[in-house]
Amino acid sequence: MKVFKVTPKRIKKSNGQVLTPDMEVVVTTRSHCNTPFYNGAVEVQEAYMRLYGFDYKKSCCSGNDFDFEPLG
Repeated sequence: MKVFKVTPKRIKKSNGQVLTPDMEVVVTTRSHCNTPFYNGAVEVQEAYMRLYGFDYKKSCCSGNDFDFEPLG
């Protein structure tokens, strides 16, 4: 498992959803990998829905919309 801090690069408005750069999340991946987006970003999607009510899929997000850094 690996922990990442994920931060949106810019404001994105799509399908009634708004993503802003201050909407940071910390996610723990289920396997050891170099990116939190390796498996369809499942952990990232869950974190954004839980913390912000933001629907990652509905807004057509991808790993290109975010910066991330490993923690620890």
